[in-house]
Amino acid sequence: MQDEEGQKRAVWENNRKMIELHNEDYTKGKHGFHLEMNAFGDLTNIEFRQLMTGFQSMGTKEMNVFQEPLLGDVPKSVDWRNLSYVTPVKDQGQCSSCWAFSAVGSLEGQIFRKTGQLISLSEQNLVDCSWSYGNIGCFGGLMEYAFRYVKENRGLDTRVSYPYEARNGPCRYDPKNSAANVTDFVKIPISEDALMKAVATVGPISVGVDSHHHSFRFYKGGMYYEPHCSSSNLDHAVLVVGYGEESDGNKYWMVKNSWGQGWGMNGYIKMARDRNNNCGIATYAIYPTV
Repeated sequence: MQDEEGQKRAVWENNRKMIELHNEDYTKGKHGFHLEMNAFGDLTNIEFRQLMTGFQSMGTKEMNVFQEPLLGDVPKSVDWRNLSYVTPVKDQGQCSSCWAFSAVGSLEGQIFRKTGQLISLSEQNLVDCSWSYGNIGCFGGLMEYAFRYVKENRGLDTRVSYPYEARNGPCRYDPKNSAANVTDFVKIPISEDALMKAVATVGPISVGVDSHHHSFRFYKGGMYYEPHCSSSNLDHAVLVVGYGEESDGNKYWMVKNSWGQGWGMNGYIKMARDRNNNCGIATYAIYPTV
């Protein structure tokens, strides 16, 4: 036990030094974002990826493809939080259920768009009940499998009626408590321009990203750009809630994470936009139709 504590302390110290060095470089203008020690400080990279991510490899089944609007310019900036499309930041805990939070996030937005009601939906319902569709609960999953479950199940319960437990449990779906349905789901072509048009015209969009770098784990604020990021090896699912441009001309995606409000900018991260699909933000983008 003492040995394990010593190892955890050493991991924490290494992470602290890395954060300090990064932030020194940030003050010198070498990075556009800064880091902060957080609850993940004593986890190795392998432990962190096992516990806090959970995006599976991409599905292969055919699905509808987003048709970009041909006419009309999209706005220079969009933030769906200002239009009540987005519920407060949630926390997946030590369960690889990011896929469920991402799927629920885009579904909440589409239900609001249709009904004018913002209802927090149940991630636990997806964790427990969508195994036969390809998801494996706290061991990982994919948003399209979640949408397929909701579509064929003809419903998804509210979060109040089916609260989050951060563990795998028996399926307790109750149609009486359902507040959402899915008619289909739409994949966006691998292009940041297509993703921008979808965010502008549809609402919040579920995406996968490469989050395995320390810089993502300890992100605190600023414009996140990671030159070592992969645009194809995605391991974490998040929600794009908007986009914009800084006064210095740097473009960004506004992204909702599911690691609680203590992480990043009150649970959000501002990721570089139009920088060669950094971290693969446009590689797997999908939303449900309701």
